[in-house]
Amino acid sequence: MEREQVLAKLRERIVRFAASHLSRDAAEDLAQEVLLLLHEKYAHLERVEDLLPLSLQIVRFKIMSQRRKSVRRGEYTQVSISDIQLPDLDANPAEYVERKQMLERLARAMSGLGERCRELMRLKLQGKAFPEIQKIMGVAAINTIYTWDHRCRKNLLEAMGGSWEPPER
Repeated sequence: MEREQVLAKLRERIVRFAASHLSRDAAEDLAQEVLLLLHEKYAHLERVEDLLPLSLQIVRFKIMSQRRKSVRRGEYTQVSISDIQLPDLDANPAEYVERKQMLERLARAMSGLGERCRELMRLKLQGKAFPEIQKIMGVAAINTIYTWDHRCRKNLLEAMGGSWEPPER
């Protein structure tokens, strides 16, 4: 038999074997990879009796490799997007009022803090790290910034009535 015919029959067998474990498209791709590997590394083999067991063993290894990769990537535990319940992002009037009241409480409490605390909070809200705040405020030791931050947060909490949550009515 001619090598082309041998490879065509071999491809059929590989695809059928792989399709019994994977989808048809994946089996086609896998067969192509196996044939390429046979061509590159095992060109010296000519007979079907030699190529068939070798090719099926290569397919088994590639299937196992794909499964390990899927597990590693978490593809087996993925949830379909249609099964996920997404929150309603439309404006909720109650949440809007609660948030507005919280911001008003926070603004009142912040206005009662000292200048240094307001500046420290402003810098933190801008996303500055403590070493950056240290340089901006011209402080020699970073521990001073940590102490100021602790005291400012404590004072802010006291100004908010001892709780971040609004007082119950």
